[in-house]
Amino acid sequence: MSWRDFWNGEHAIYVSDRHKALHYRRIAQDIAAAVPSKNAVVLDVGCGEAFLADLVAGVAGRLILCEAAPAVRDRLEARFGEIANLSVLSPEEVEVLPGDSLDLVVANSLIQYLSEDELRRALATWRAKLKPGGELILADVIPPDLSPLTDAIELLGFAWRGGFFIAALGGLVRTVFSDYRKLRAQYGLSTYSAAGITALVEAAGFKGVTRRTNFGHNPRRMAFSARKPLAAETPVP
Repeated sequence: MSWRDFWNGEHAIYVSDRHKALHYRRIAQDIAAAVPSKNAVVLDVGCGEAFLADLVAGVAGRLILCEAAPAVRDRLEARFGEIANLSVLSPEEVEVLPGDSLDLVVANSLIQYLSEDELRRALATWRAKLKPGGELILADVIPPDLSPLTDAIELLGFAWRGGFFIAALGGLVRTVFSDYRKLRAQYGLSTYSAAGITALVEAAGFKGVTRRTNFGHNPRRMAFSARKPLAAETPVP
């Protein structure tokens, strides 16, 4: 089983329906707050179920949801197919989007599932698709020194505030025996220091890499913003 297979099938990564609803509400609010203008074209890469994507579409000119798992794409199409300025694409379809066509690319809780080579290729694609001056946000990046215990504590805090604490306790126990835990043991999750992610993003041709507030409930994970240079900022070969 691969990570794509895991997300394409049934899984219990969310401990309850309330957990899932609150998680996706928080992510949608965070992405919506980052949309630069009412006319912006936004790409949400690795969007997952994106239950409140309509909230983001409501503040953007166009929202593109990119999801690798076919079953999840089908559910997204069924849920949001009537929204005129929202479309659902596979990663392969994103590859053929016109260059210089996006104002914002968001990759939230995604790059931990990519190898470093896969991330480099993704960064090159995102840079090509962004307009000059367009923004890339990498969110929920896992630092090397973040332990699963710290993640669990942050989840329990979110659960306490959100009213699903008992479900979270049970969910953490189930995770020990889950496919997610087995895949994490087999493949690991990619982690990056602030300096490491900055170097990769700059090597891909982005400018102005800065730390920003993370998306979602876990402040122990990191988020970064960078921009595609304007034509005047691009070095002449």
